[in-house]
Amino acid sequence: MMESTKLPHPARDDIELTCVLFALSDEARLALVRQLSGGPLDMVDCSSLGANVPKSTRSHQVKVLREAGVITSELRGRTRQLTLRRPDLDARFPGLLEAVLGA
Repeated sequence: MMESTKLPHPARDDIELTCVLFALSDEARLALVRQLSGGPLDMVDCSSLGANVPKSTRSHQVKVLREAGVITSELRGRTRQLTLRRPDLDARFPGLLEAVLGA
């Protein structure tokens, strides 16, 4: 993988509660996290982002989640694979993800 295609992700110890809570406060982003709780998805397959949502809006939603440390976004061919960072979030904030996903 070329270094220029790699997006920055916070290290586990750098994930901040306020950033995670902000990222999860938006209905569209929360819906995406719920969808990703079932396993990784290609960004184009994330139905929770909506088919009629502009690409720039979808990219912004993913960026907020990635920068908060909620998901990873990795280049896979011509698309990006999104994965929920459940192990990191559970280690940093035990029970938070389950409480949010169950609400």
